[in-house]
Amino acid sequence: MTANEIVKKAIKVAGGNKLDRSSYSFQFRDIQYHAARYNGYYSLIREFHKDSVGFVQDYIDNNGFERYIDEKQVMLADTTAAKLSASVNSVHYFAILPHGLNDAAVNKQLIGKVTIKDVPYYKIKVTFNEEGGGEDFEDEFIYWIQTKTFKVDYLAYSYQEEDGVGFRFREAFNERYVAGLRFVDYNNYKSEAEGVSVEDLDDLFEKQQLKLLSKIKLENIIEGPHSEVNP
Repeated sequence: MTANEIVKKAIKVAGGNKLDRSSYSFQFRDIQYHAARYNGYYSLIREFHKDSVGFVQDYIDNNGFERYIDEKQVMLADTTAAKLSASVNSVHYFAILPHGLNDAAVNKQLIGKVTIKDVPYYKIKVTFNEEGGGEDFEDEFIYWIQTKTFKVDYLAYSYQEEDGVGFRFREAFNERYVAGLRFVDYNNYKSEAEGVSVEDLDDLFEKQQLKLLSKIKLENIIEGPHSEVNP
C-alpha cells in the first residue's frame, strides 16, 4: 500500500466524509471551541472570558479571521491576526486528525512498518509545501497507523524554537465517536536526549526514554447544529 492509500483508509475510519457536513463543540483547557462545515463552507470558533477584557470570540471562516470582544469587532494588525488565527486553527487541526492529511499542500512518505507495544503500524512521514502549508510549513510529522484497524494511535512532530528544533510525541487514548467522527485524547511526551530526530521518537517511547509532559484532553464534545455556517 502507498502512503496515500493508508491515509485515506485512516481518514475513512475516523469519520471520512461525515466531516464535510458536521457541527460540533468541545472544551480544551477551559476554552470553548466550535466547528461547523457544510459543502465546502466552514467556521472555526474559539470563545473565552478574559478578565479586564471581556468575552472574546475568534472566528475563522472562508473569508478569513475576525476577533470580537463583547460582540464588537476588533481591528487587528495583519501580523496579530495571523498569529491568533494560527492558534485557533492549531487546536481544531489536532482535534480532527488524521482529517486534513490529504490536502494539496501535504506530502506523505511511507517509511516502513514498525511495532509498538506488540502492535504493528505503518510509519508515515508528513511534510508540507510552503505554498498552502501555513506559517509552520517547515514542521515535520510522523503518524503511526495500525495495519489492521487503520487508526492513528501515535503521532510525533517537530517544531521550530528560537534556539533550534523541538519535538513532541503523542499517545492516543480515550477514543470515542461523536456524530460519527473519531476523537481521542493524548499523553504528550518530550525527548530529553540530544541529537534525536522526530523519526526516532517511537524507539525512545518503546525504551521508556520519553518524559510525560501533559495530558491533552478534549472535554464535553457534543454534536451541534450547522447554524454557524451560512453559505
